[in-house]
Amino acid sequence: MRNERTYFCIDMKSFYASVECAERGLNPFETCLAVADLTRGKNALCLAISPKMKALGVKNRCRLSDIPAGIKYEIAPPRMALYIKYAADIYSLYLDYIDASDIHVYSIDESFLDVTAYLDLYKKTPGEMAGMLMNEIARRCRIPSTAGIGTNLYLAKIALDITAKHARDHIGYLDEEKYRNELWGHRPITDFWMIASGTARRLEKYGVYDMRGVTQLPEELMYKVFGKNAELLIDHAWGREPCMISDIKNYKTKSKSVSFSQILPRDYSYKEARTVIQEMSVNGAEELMRRKVIAGKISAFVGYSRELKPADGGSIKLLSATSLASPIRAATLELYDRIADRDVPVRRLGISFDNVVDEGCEGYDLFTDFEAVEKERSVQRAKIYVNGKYGRNSVLTGTNYLSEGTQRERNGFIGGHRAGYDDTSGES
Repeated sequence: MRNERTYFCIDMKSFYASVECAERGLNPFETCLAVADLTRGKNALCLAISPKMKALGVKNRCRLSDIPAGIKYEIAPPRMALYIKYAADIYSLYLDYIDASDIHVYSIDESFLDVTAYLDLYKKTPGEMAGMLMNEIARRCRIPSTAGIGTNLYLAKIALDITAKHARDHIGYLDEEKYRNELWGHRPITDFWMIASGTARRLEKYGVYDMRGVTQLPEELMYKVFGKNAELLIDHAWGREPCMISDIKNYKTKSKSVSFSQILPRDYSYKEARTVIQEMSVNGAEELMRRKVIAGKISAFVGYSRELKPADGGSIKLLSATSLASPIRAATLELYDRIADRDVPVRRLGISFDNVVDEGCEGYDLFTDFEAVEKERSVQRAKIYVNGKYGRNSVLTGTNYLSEGTQRERNGFIGGHRAGYDDTSGES
């Protein structure tokens, strides 16, 4: 039956920092280490800090400048390629025990596992099997982990996020009854998966500060305030979750988009940020062509330094859905000029290519110069081919060599962070 299942949610503790400790032969519970890009200065954001630093009261997503002067720590530059390798090794470890159809990778350091069919096979209780997998991760990869066990996916996640951190074996367990008995009054409500601060503020208007309060609100009011999201919120308040891993794997999105964002290395002027958004538009066009899709609309946002004013955003429709750089670049710059404040320094930029469909749906009007279109498409495909074979900086444009440009550096990034460095350590 769908509701008689056992799920694990396993998370690697301080994953990036733990990987760096493993590479150095250090114990992350005894070592102060922060993963941060020193090229961004002492105000660089820490992508991760070791459990030892957390125990000393340092916040996980702090900046280097926020770390108390009395704490001596190592600084490890981010190496995303290495972290991906470790994540792949951990996934491979799961496959030694569990079929891929029963695994959902939620993030680089967190996975859901449906172990219902495996408990009898390995003759273990849920706690014993979770402990076995955690011990194997520690033995093979030298990475510490925590686990949540639940009778549905939601409860497994909540057991991980709230319950496991208080358990000596770092394993939490919840079923619906235990959830209601122990966590209905838990505060803050934002500790619960998918309860963001905006949702919490709307609930506060009705005197609701915990999940018990959510169950006591009239459903009509919930749907009026939260729309269709009310159903999910109500189910989670009661500890219910009908979705299974098989449902996730079978899900197909109705709409698709391709998006990019970046935090600039310093405050940029309006003109300098215009160069970067131009680079992002060309990079996005090439990514669309790599994926063999085209976009019909472009959206963008501009975030300002020190939140001097709220971010600006907007969208623009393309005359024809395309993946060609020239019309995408022109439309993006038109949009940027319309939404960006010329007098406030820029620190964040984002661009999204929306209404994405297969490139076979491409169409133009009677006035299109098809010869010019084919010529540009051939040049763009050639550039993609060369950069794919010899490195993404093999063929660049003049814009990429401007001092404010970021694309040359970001071509060596993975997921917005550096793939790796020649040097692997630092100290503060």
